[in-house]
Amino acid sequence: MKIRLKIWRQPKQGAKGAFKKYQIEGVLPDMSFLEMMDLLNASLIKKGEEPVAFDHDCHEGICGMCSMFINGRPHGPLRTTTCQLYMRNFKDGDSITVEPWRTKAFPVINDSVVDRSAFDRILQTGGYVSVNTGGAPDANATPVPKRIADEAFNSATCIGCGACVAACKNASAMLFVAAKATHLALMPQGQPERKERAEKMIAQMEAEGFGSCSNTGACESECPKGITLANIARLNREYIASMLLSYRVEVGGNWEEHE
Repeated sequence: MKIRLKIWRQPKQGAKGAFKKYQIEGVLPDMSFLEMMDLLNASLIKKGEEPVAFDHDCHEGICGMCSMFINGRPHGPLRTTTCQLYMRNFKDGDSITVEPWRTKAFPVINDSVVDRSAFDRILQTGGYVSVNTGGAPDANATPVPKRIADEAFNSATCIGCGACVAACKNASAMLFVAAKATHLALMPQGQPERKERAEKMIAQMEAEGFGSCSNTGACESECPKGITLANIARLNREYIASMLLSYRVEVGGNWEEHE
């Protein structure tokens, strides 16, 4: 197969970037998209040119590193991660445009590599449990209804790739935050921080520069793990409950929380 590529090239954060066109031959249908990028980079290195930088790690669709905006969609034309996208989904002679996630909260580091540490800082504010769980407990030591366990598991499958942010016209991270916050709220181990978890994580999301939820569902339709909008509804309920259960008063120039 012969593929024409239009790739965003940006040497470093804050530098001026631009699209550059390439043509690559010998692409096999069974190559993954990342393997095709490796083939391109091998040809660039032979020519003495700088290879295209892109993130990758597991190549199994479970780490979320392979963040590329392909032909106007996060991860490409299929609802999957870039590493699980194969060239048989394209045709000989196709033109493919490759860009990084474009949002203020994910600054471009190099070409298609972006800084997603904003997600880490959101998790640090509330995406954890303080319960000392010890070793692996017996299966029935902490009974959890199957429906609740299934919902928590489905939310926990979020890999934090950022496709929801890239798909949203407002660059909102609500689907990511909702998945990470609500799966803990559903489990017994997540109850100690439950009251303030949603409030803190949403506050950090706003501080990082993510936009408001657009309610268009683009995040759900592009999520490679099928995280649903029901998580956002649950997060909103958690947030409202947190605000209703506490109030703040100013004492000596400091804000104190009261229940």
